[in-house]
Amino acid sequence: MKVILPGGTGQVGAILTRALEADGHEVVVLTRRPTHAREVAWDGRTLGPWAATLDGADAVVNLAGRSVSCRYSPANLAEMMASRVDSARVVGQAIAAAERPPRVWLQMSTATIYAHAGEGVPAHDETRGVLGGTEPDVPGYWEFSIRIARNWEREQELAATPHTRKVALRSAMVMSPDTGGVFDVLLGLTRLGLGGPVAGGGQYVSWIHDVDFVRAVRFLIESDGDGDTDGDTALSGPVNLAAPEPLPQREFMSALRQAWGTPVRLPATRQMARLGALVLRSDAELLLKSRRVVPGALRDAGFTFEHGQWHDAAADLVDRVRAQQGSGERRGTALRSVLTPAWLRG
Repeated sequence: MKVILPGGTGQVGAILTRALEADGHEVVVLTRRPTHAREVAWDGRTLGPWAATLDGADAVVNLAGRSVSCRYSPANLAEMMASRVDSARVVGQAIAAAERPPRVWLQMSTATIYAHAGEGVPAHDETRGVLGGTEPDVPGYWEFSIRIARNWEREQELAATPHTRKVALRSAMVMSPDTGGVFDVLLGLTRLGLGGPVAGGGQYVSWIHDVDFVRAVRFLIESDGDGDTDGDTALSGPVNLAAPEPLPQREFMSALRQAWGTPVRLPATRQMARLGALVLRSDAELLLKSRRVVPGALRDAGFTFEHGQWHDAAADLVDRVRAQQGSGERRGTALRSVLTPAWLRG
């Protein structure tokens, strides 16, 4: 296959590129600052010579968007909105103009689109999930994240691409051993003895192992409803990319401590979480919002997870981190990982 990855220079893009190229597929990454032979320049807003790469491609996986690991200032929120909406719009324009449009367009979205769901609230899937924005007792500015996600998906919905199947990837946090990713930050906190419950730890954490993320993307590209894959349904519309068993944050971090072998776990209050997010140049929503999301569409289509339970996934990720350390591939310290996060870039 030929797969185009707009915004594919971040962590998730690197994960997909490694896996697809290992399978022998051609990958073209659209980026503002190309430095590699596979990379083509674009600005994420306007049509240009880059659009020719989509003509004759098999799939487009649009990952573009400003990192969510930042302070949620008005300027940063506006940039988060524009980078997602503009890139989705222009990708749709390029597909519409192609003589041989790709057969599938996977558009990155986010599980944050669902409402804050604490203990006692059913998990969200694509058909019964409640979209956020009107929850009581949550900070008002959280609604902007929901608005970003809705507008992001709406651009894909509105695109005039009748020959291209469209899927919105409502992804949970992708857990991988890569330096600077979300798992690296959480592991760094654990190694420093700071991996305890935050604000009581009742908020749910939705996640997906990087191996299953890649497998789900392949599944969605290849499942055209022709019976050639395990799933006969050509999935379209929103699809949750999340492991089937989200769990409360206190249990999530307990499993990570167990996997690493760290008994110390200092808890953090809500105010401490806000202060910590300030130090990390991030926002407390990433720690405090309860994301309880399950993969209904993938499950119904026959997709199975290799790492569906967090205890197993955490053990695998820790083993891979230690293997990197043993081979000298991994550099830096736990403190540096915590203070220099680079989560979910695209």
